[in-house]
Amino acid sequence: TFAPAPSTPTGKKAARRRHCARLNALDNTDLFALHQAQLELFRHNLRVREEKHYDPNDPTLKFVETEDELDFLCEGFTSHRALMSCGHAVTPTSLTNWCLKLLDDGESRFVCGQTGCNVEWSYEEVCKMALLTPEEKKLFEKAMKSNAARANTRPCPGCESPVVRTDVFNLRVHCSVCSVNRSGSYDFCWQCLREWKGPDPRSDRCDNDGCCNQSVKTLQTCPEMLLEDVKCPSIRACPTCGILQQHDKGGCKNVYCPRCRKYFCFVCLSVTQLHQCSVAAPRQTSVPVWQKK
Repeated sequence: TFAPAPSTPTGKKAARRRHCARLNALDNTDLFALHQAQLELFRHNLRVREEKHYDPNDPTLKFVETEDELDFLCEGFTSHRALMSCGHAVTPTSLTNWCLKLLDDGESRFVCGQTGCNVEWSYEEVCKMALLTPEEKKLFEKAMKSNAARANTRPCPGCESPVVRTDVFNLRVHCSVCSVNRSGSYDFCWQCLREWKGPDPRSDRCDNDGCCNQSVKTLQTCPEMLLEDVKCPSIRACPTCGILQQHDKGGCKNVYCPRCRKYFCFVCLSVTQLHQCSVAAPRQTSVPVWQKK
């Protein structure tokens, strides 16, 4: 039995409305300030489009009879709901809108929007579950690349001024503005955006409770698959730029990364387009840092 059309908005969904309020609240000044790629994406999202629908006979999807957990604006999309890898139910249109919001916010990775769930989805999973059109894929990849190029700047949790991360291998970042205003050195964690705790340098986490790299967690816990008779993890981080990629279990082991536009071997992680190997690289314990030239 497949999921019926959503009923009237629930209180839980109404409480989540604030997460995507910006989708309908942009004024001309905001739009003018957006990066060209993001502006194009946003105008694409604001156009009236026909709602996307899953094929109810698709055996690769797990359908559920529950609410659309990414329909933050309570739009009541009528498609069947299917489970993402994190276990939350979506429709293709709600997932597309959520990912558009992430890109508009400057993100180049796709993380679940449910409170308490920080699971990162691979770009391949997003393409499949959001039923992205060729036009949407082109726009997504353009924005992903643009956002990644500016990903070394984050707002200080103490004063919200932009801070540049100078050492990509150390999560401890210094804020000169807070250090002056507080009459003492102020450092924060690039990962959890809280005041730094513990020794440094650290590239995995600080000593704050709950500080962890969700991408590494995904790499460590994803199921295995058989690819060209070699067992390997079903999700890999691109060895060049670090974005997570999920193999579709079919086709070649040499895959193309839409973010850095490089080829790599999904089995042994060699950066090459033409490659033969028979031994899989172990599960990745860190996410490669993109050394952009």
